[in-house]
Amino acid sequence: MSKPTVKWEVTAKRLAKKAVKDKELPPELLQGILSKEDKTRYTSFRALMNICEEQPDLLYPHWDQFVDLLDRENTHSKYIGCYLLASLAAVDRDNKFEEVFDKYYSLLDDKSVIPAAHVARNSGKIVIAKPELEPRITERLLSIDATRHEPGHKELIKSEAIVAFNEYFAVAKDKKKIIEFVKQQAKSKSPKARRTAKKFLETWAK
Repeated sequence: MSKPTVKWEVTAKRLAKKAVKDKELPPELLQGILSKEDKTRYTSFRALMNICEEQPDLLYPHWDQFVDLLDRENTHSKYIGCYLLASLAAVDRDNKFEEVFDKYYSLLDDKSVIPAAHVARNSGKIVIAKPELEPRITERLLSIDATRHEPGHKELIKSEAIVAFNEYFAVAKDKKKIIEFVKQQAKSKSPKARRTAKKFLETWAK
């Protein structure tokens, strides 16, 4: 995807502000996230994410459409789907996320590292919204070595998992396993994984 520009962000915020003010979701945003044009797809996605922050109830009725994004072949759709669903978990009063849990976390083993990494990163947000799912989510994140990804990509995904662990470690049931996992990444060949692990350990492993 082309590098986002400041103008794209301005457009996204304007669209989101209009939707929240009018209490009605512009249909073009739902179509826009499927666009092959980078600008349209990006601004639609960012607008929807802004709406998630301001008035997520506007988006919750469209939950199933966002779930469908996880099944699409292209990486952009999976990426967008994983972010929107994680952001709506906080207003998921019908426990719909539990129904798609396996589908969502199967992306950790996606053929592309991009959805996998962002599923790991968004896990903190999901645990905060649904703490009862923490043990299952932690188990998935601790099992990244079992995925198909090449070693270097696994290290990237693990670094994102540590970001998530940092967000919800206070409520984690099995803190010992998480600490052991992070200590292993402190020796990673990936500079990013080492930095992320070191920061985590400085905070939680005193």
